[in-house]
Amino acid sequence: MKKYFSVMIIPFFLIIIHLMLDSCWFDKSKPNRVYMPDMYYSDAYEPYSDPYPDYKKSNNEIQIPFFLGGKGSSLLPIKGTVPRNSYGFLPYTIPNTNEGYDHSKTIVTSPFNSENKKKRNQILEDGKNIYQINCSICHGDNGDGQGTLVKNEKILGVPSYQDRDITIGSVYHVVTYGRNNMSSYSSQLNEIDRWKVAEYVMYLKKNIKKI
Repeated sequence: MKKYFSVMIIPFFLIIIHLMLDSCWFDKSKPNRVYMPDMYYSDAYEPYSDPYPDYKKSNNEIQIPFFLGGKGSSLLPIKGTVPRNSYGFLPYTIPNTNEGYDHSKTIVTSPFNSENKKKRNQILEDGKNIYQINCSICHGDNGDGQGTLVKNEKILGVPSYQDRDITIGSVYHVVTYGRNNMSSYSSQLNEIDRWKVAEYVMYLKKNIKKI
C-alpha cells in the first residue's frame, strides 16, 4: 500500500511543482504564456506597421522596407504632394486675419465649380439641409436675419445676406474661423459641408427677394 501510495504521490507533486514553476514570471508587464493572442494583441492596423505581427517576438519594431510589396498597412506620401479630400480640394490656407478675410472676398466660385445641373442641385440641397440645422436659427430660413433667436430677441444685429458684401469665399472663411459675434463652425462642419453651406448662402443672397 505504501509503495502504491509513493508511486502516486511523487508524480502528483512533480506536476504541482511544474505548474508552479511554469506560472512564475519575473516581468509582470508581459504574460509568460499567451493562450489567446487575439485577446492581448489588437488586429487593428497601425499606420506604417507590419499588418502581421509576430506574437512570439519580444519586441515588434515597426520596419518599413524599401519595397513594401503590400506588406505595410499604409504608404508614405509622395514627397512634395499635398493631401486632398474625396472631392480633390486643396487645403484652405488663407489665414484668420483681416487681410485674410479681405482676400477671401476675391473667391467667387467654390471648389465644386460643377456645371452639371444634377450635381449642382444636389450640392444646394445638401447645403440647405446643413444651413437649416446650423444657421437658420439666427440667420433665418430665407437668410433675412430673422431667425428664431432674433425674433425672440435672444440675439441682435444679424444682418440680411442681401445687405452684406459677401462672396462664397468670405462665407466659407467666416464659417471656418468665425467673425465678430459669430463663432467658428469648423468643429461642427467639415471642409466639404462648409463649402456646401456657402453655396446655399450665396443662393439665398441672390434669391432672397423671390422667396
